[in-house]
Amino acid sequence: MNREDYQIEGRNAVTQALMAGRAIDKIYLAQGDKSFGQIIALAKDAGAVISVVPRQRLAEMAINPKHQGVIAACSPVGYVSIDDILQAAKDKGEEPFIIALDEIVDPHNLGAILRTANAAGAHGVIITKHRSVGLTATVAKTSAGAVEWTPVARVTNLQQALDKLKDAGLWIYGAAGQVANTYTQTEMTGPICLVIGSEGQGLRANTQRCCDYLVSIPMHGEIPSLNASVASAIIMYEIVRQRRK
Repeated sequence: MNREDYQIEGRNAVTQALMAGRAIDKIYLAQGDKSFGQIIALAKDAGAVISVVPRQRLAEMAINPKHQGVIAACSPVGYVSIDDILQAAKDKGEEPFIIALDEIVDPHNLGAILRTANAAGAHGVIITKHRSVGLTATVAKTSAGAVEWTPVARVTNLQQALDKLKDAGLWIYGAAGQVANTYTQTEMTGPICLVIGSEGQGLRANTQRCCDYLVSIPMHGEIPSLNASVASAIIMYEIVRQRRK
């Protein structure tokens, strides 16, 4: 386990962790900053130890230079199972809406996807164990605290995970660049899993073969593709629009 697994940085990320009931051992605050009232109150309620330290000490501790004067030492975020995500949808009386990521390696992309998934009402996100980023401190900060509220399952084999979702009645939609059907021309309602490919190669061939449908985002400029987190956000909100018609 490395330091990123048990350290949260940034005001919003730490606030959301406290509000979500995450087990936090100690919170380090920048000396001389009087704007931590909410964090201090939440930390006291949670029984977390507060330590006020010089900014230089925080700079030495920080993984991300934009720590905003607050760092929390905590237990790692726990991963859940696919069954847990499906149960979360059932508990809400909703048809499952899941995001699966095919080897996303950039923590900023994962954090941004988690943030959008939470805002769009997705019941959970699936990531892979190998050749993928996990739930690190950078992911937590980029997600603006969504990592505390959106369940994440980590699987060894994404294709097997997608087959499991199919057996549970979900339709699998993959975002791919060179396909005729665009995301606005495709019906995306009912129980659904949206699969987003990696930053470099997109969806792997084996992953594409697991999808019931492949959809594209029209590109009208000189740049041939979108950032993974941007592409996922566009399609997620089309799914939201269609589900609420």
